[in-house]
Amino acid sequence: MPTFLPKEVLAGLEAARQRDRKRNGRMLVEADGKTYRVISFWEGGFALDAENAPHLRGFVDLYDRGQHLYQCLIIASGEEDGRMIYEFKRLTAIQDRPPQDFAPEKGDRIALPLPSDLPL
Repeated sequence: MPTFLPKEVLAGLEAARQRDRKRNGRMLVEADGKTYRVISFWEGGFALDAENAPHLRGFVDLYDRGQHLYQCLIIASGEEDGRMIYEFKRLTAIQDRPPQDFAPEKGDRIALPLPSDLPL
């Protein structure tokens, strides 16, 4: 048996969902020196609240609770259900150390030799 809710109740439920998404979002996107709270994040993109989200395009940085996670190339793909949707053209994870330009072989030294290891 179908149940119908009044428009006012549906509007109240949608407003509560939006408040909950804003409050629970812990990721931030930084673009042009400004930060915006990410409402949802998935493999192919992310979404911001459409009320205060600009049409971002280009390089942005994604943070999770202050930790820099990704550097991305994005494009705004459209607005849907009060959310501005952005798609990744490139998503690069931030490394905590510089990349190696060679594959280390087993037994390679990591540091300089100790004085006792030097030939006489």
